[in-house]
Amino acid sequence: MIMKTKTAELQLSANAITQRQSVVLRADLSDLEWEELEAKKGQIEFSVDNKTDGLAPIANDPRAMTWTPTPPTGTALGIHTARVRLTVDTKPIAAGEARIHVVETTALNVSVDPATEVEEGTLIKLQITDASGSALPATGSYLTLLGTGDLRLEWDTANQGTTGPDPSGALDRTVWNTAGMRHGTYNVSARLVDTSGRALRTAAAPLTPTGAGKIKASPPAKGDTLRVALQRSAAVRTREQPLWSLIRSCTTAIGGSNYTSFIERVLCPQPGTSFGNLPARATRLSREARDVETYGVGAYGLLKTATQVFLLLECGGCHAEIKDLDIDEESARLGETVTIQQIVDRLGVYLGSGHLPYIDRVLDNAFRGQKEITRPHCYGVLSSRIQVPCLLELIWSYWHEEGMLVQTMGAITRRFQNVRGPGDRDPLAHLEIDPLRPLNNLLWGYIQDEWNLLTVKRRAYEYDHHYGMAIYGKAVPPLQPADSRSKFLEGFHNLLHASSNFFKEDNDTTVIADGFPLLNALKEVHLLLAQGAHNQFGDLPWTARTEMLMQQWLLSRPEMRDFLQSRAMVPYKEPWMAPVDTMKALQGWSNITVTHFRDLGVYGEQILLSVRYGDWIDINDEDSAKNWARYWRPEIQGYLHAYRAVTGVDLTNPDAVDHTMPTVHLQKRLAMQRAR
Repeated sequence: MIMKTKTAELQLSANAITQRQSVVLRADLSDLEWEELEAKKGQIEFSVDNKTDGLAPIANDPRAMTWTPTPPTGTALGIHTARVRLTVDTKPIAAGEARIHVVETTALNVSVDPATEVEEGTLIKLQITDASGSALPATGSYLTLLGTGDLRLEWDTANQGTTGPDPSGALDRTVWNTAGMRHGTYNVSARLVDTSGRALRTAAAPLTPTGAGKIKASPPAKGDTLRVALQRSAAVRTREQPLWSLIRSCTTAIGGSNYTSFIERVLCPQPGTSFGNLPARATRLSREARDVETYGVGAYGLLKTATQVFLLLECGGCHAEIKDLDIDEESARLGETVTIQQIVDRLGVYLGSGHLPYIDRVLDNAFRGQKEITRPHCYGVLSSRIQVPCLLELIWSYWHEEGMLVQTMGAITRRFQNVRGPGDRDPLAHLEIDPLRPLNNLLWGYIQDEWNLLTVKRRAYEYDHHYGMAIYGKAVPPLQPADSRSKFLEGFHNLLHASSNFFKEDNDTTVIADGFPLLNALKEVHLLLAQGAHNQFGDLPWTARTEMLMQQWLLSRPEMRDFLQSRAMVPYKEPWMAPVDTMKALQGWSNITVTHFRDLGVYGEQILLSVRYGDWIDINDEDSAKNWARYWRPEIQGYLHAYRAVTGVDLTNPDAVDHTMPTVHLQKRLAMQRAR
């Protein structure tokens, strides 16, 4: 405690000020130490140069005072010693001190002479100046302190060239030798430090003046070696690029962390909680969370309604703004420096009439003359489906289902109902369900609502209709589809393969990559996706996402981790993944981590949305395809890797493009796993 120490820390808000500025002196005492000092009726005493002139208390802060240089005569320029003493019964128990530098000016620059571009090898003179670029006064400035040895300058040229003393012997100058430096602009800085090595700083920032030197290449001489650098072909801006930013923004907003945060705000509201665009509805839900009954299905009903409200906010309303984007990453993807406002402005130009160009094309060709309506009971085109189409893709649900998300929840609800799982031995039978007690009402409501949830069969039919992709298992009966997208997988994998080839060519600076194979593949997949945009296209993906988001939230609860004893040290991207992998290990299902299935769902959704809603059928410019591949390269490469990790198939194989059903590969790998 403070009573046993002999030193006290004195903190300064600045150790370099002018005569017209003030500095805050603060005794570094914790709340506990201050309470102990008060209990013993102790005091804190401040002084500067053993005087109290210029000291003033700070309201409501007994551990600090301000000091303003107020010399009765002459000047206060120079070094002053501030001290703090802790006393009990007038006896000192601890003390500390710090130095304050009072100077003529605190604003400094580094002047570079010559300021123009010079050839490599030129000696450049660097000098500390005031803010206007004038030399520092001989007295009352840092020059005085440099001369006495109380300060020193540390020059930093980022390890470019060498610095040495100025021939005149002036302490505020140095000579910068640029021999061996490449052409370019280099920043230099100077650091003022005291005898203890502590940098001088004002209340705003450290005193680190900077300047810039410009070096140009020396003219080649006989025998010189010239360096030649090849560069990638420049990217040309195309009009559909802001749509991709919108897709990333919307899909990120629907991500698991945002959903979890929203649900927590509804179920466990805090004062001042904000709910975005639907405050009244969300506030009412939050109020219902306080009043919901402990028993029955009320808690689950609230969770389900809140999930639907979340999708309305983030999916149906995501066109209103672009958010959750790292502007530096977005600039790198677009190949130019942009701001969020610039992206929004370009998106407005791209949308034109308020509809996506692809949707306008469909309306003109198929629904000519039909008016927009707002109610589904009237005859016409629903305005909500064409003005703000929900950017959801069913492939997200497909890969999460293949990753055993739904099956994990099913196994837990069976155990909750005391139903033995299939087979001779149920791995969950010996697990005590007591840790799930806090979730009782939620699980009860989920089970009671099972008749209202999508069946595996309904999802399987829609996966086949959208993508021609099947799921196999004991719960999936033989399907008799009326309209299967049998060519989609071939077209999609061909697109990914063409993208991989483009990346290799684009990385090779000796060639100009051909974008037309990409463009043709994009058109093919665009048409196949459009052919599957019927039947339950808008409603089933929405319903499936609602149900799987709820399943993820339930599995992410601490009670689930305690029940299944999930591994704590595995770095999962989302908290619901650990229980799924644990369940797969218990049941003897596939030992491929759900992380890869999650990546396939997230990346696959973004890729397919950019293909589905782009007006690719009317584009004949290879630059659009090149920009698409460069923008979505992280997602494409992530999908290729995750697909290989899940199925064992490398879609970048130059000899052949595999378009076998993914579930076939999964069954083969599971059979090999069980045969070991």
